[in-house]
Amino acid sequence: MEKHSGFMREAIALSKINVENATGGPFGAVIVKDGKVIAKSANLVTTTNDPTAHAEIAAIRLACKELNTFTLEGCVIYTSCEPCPMCLGAIYWAHLDKMYYANTKKDAADIGFDDAFIYDEIDLHPAKRKLMSEQILNDEALTIFEMWTKSREKILY
Repeated sequence: MEKHSGFMREAIALSKINVENATGGPFGAVIVKDGKVIAKSANLVTTTNDPTAHAEIAAIRLACKELNTFTLEGCVIYTSCEPCPMCLGAIYWAHLDKMYYANTKKDAADIGFDDAFIYDEIDLHPAKRKLMSEQILNDEALTIFEMWTKSREKILY
């Protein structure tokens, strides 16, 4: 457990530095493979003007670049807070083996980072969501899916 605590303290330290320097939200993430830190990042949303630059996403991007792969099987992520829906989705897509987190999503909501509305929206039919959505050109887009299905060059992920 001590090794896990060390990696988590590193993620928490990244979040602390972000708050002290006013360079982003109070979030940090560290990705480890075979007991070695592969990538780490704090939240970069406000410094990069990128709403997807959460600590977990930024760390995943760095780890994939470092390992030259689109899958992080064999890796573990330590994040200073339970991930938002976007980051949780990215963690699943990256195929990380395990996630450790410190603060909970309730802790985050208590300081203004409340993602409950996104979880609620996901369960709704697209026509009932707050984000106006309308399906168009499905037939044209399906032809590309058919091409993908038949392609011998595709790489599954």
